[in-house]
Amino acid sequence: MKIHKIQRKNNKYKIILEDNTIIETYDEVIIKENILYKKEITEELKHKIEKENQYYDIYNNILKYIKTKLRSETEIREYIRKNEIDKKIEEDIINKLKSTKLIDDNIYVHAYIHDKIMFTNDGPLKIKKDLLKNKIDVTLIEDELEKLDREELQEKLKKLILKKMNTNTKYSNNMLKQKLINYFMNLGYEKSDIVDIIENNQTQNNEIIKKEYNKIYNKLKNKYEGEELKRNIKQKLYQKGFSIDEINNVN
Repeated sequence: MKIHKIQRKNNKYKIILEDNTIIETYDEVIIKENILYKKEITEELKHKIEKENQYYDIYNNILKYIKTKLRSETEIREYIRKNEIDKKIEEDIINKLKSTKLIDDNIYVHAYIHDKIMFTNDGPLKIKKDLLKNKIDVTLIEDELEKLDREELQEKLKKLILKKMNTNTKYSNNMLKQKLINYFMNLGYEKSDIVDIIENNQTQNNEIIKKEYNKIYNKLKNKYEGEELKRNIKQKLYQKGFSIDEINNVN
């Protein structure tokens, strides 16, 4: 089919054939297939243009996808596969992105870990787990985590734990300790580090046990009296995690 006209439209070209059929394609395809100097489009060339268009459609969409934030190779492969293209086009796109450093899991892991440490409360174990879900090489993750300043991480964890401890108005030391261990382990910190910080900074807040004592007393005073009342109060306090010494010392 003879070419009637070729018009440029932004970063694409419109090839208008003599029967008014319009084929849109990209600069790269025009240059690669030398279309500006051709007088007609054969079926073979039309098929090649369609294949090339598929490649650049997906490639340009990926550039937009990457623009919002860094992506791992796995994320980009999954994004490509949503378009149900053949394996060769997928590999061509991946290789091109790698050659231009638009895919680089080394850069991705470094940026991901840095952002998580700086802007979230996530600890190293959770960060590692999340990266592994994204099929990042474990050695790559561990090498990058090794570069983190352990003292800075410990100081960050200490601040987070102390903040929780200082706002405690309800729990006994034992119960608070267990809750903090579970909470910060879920955030990805080592249990031993959590326990050390808690034990080195925990003091008994007598106001908490007094508050709990009074609350339980008011609930039970109309039901029990004398030694039975004391025994039931002690039992309730013990169930809340207070130690025997703490319970015996409360008035």
